[in-house]
Amino acid sequence: MVVLTVFLQLLILVGALYDTARLCAPGTVGEASRLRRDSKLEKSEIRLVARRLHGRIDSAAYRSGMRDLAEGRRPTRRRRPG
Repeated sequence: MVVLTVFLQLLILVGALYDTARLCAPGTVGEASRLRRDSKLEKSEIRLVARRLHGRIDSAAYRSGMRDLAEGRRPTRRRRPG
């Protein structure tokens, strides 16, 4: 029983040290690309809202675009007929 307790405590300690090292380490390449992608999605959302507020797209295109953004994709440009 003591061996199991010591093993679990060491496992927790190693996990805490690993997490601390990951937090203190300089940003990785994956982190930077994720932030750029999130920034692009945020800009796409702002553009989509502006197009809806100015009447350039209808509600169906707006909902479709927001669904694309929620799934992590940039919305496709759909032209309003006419």
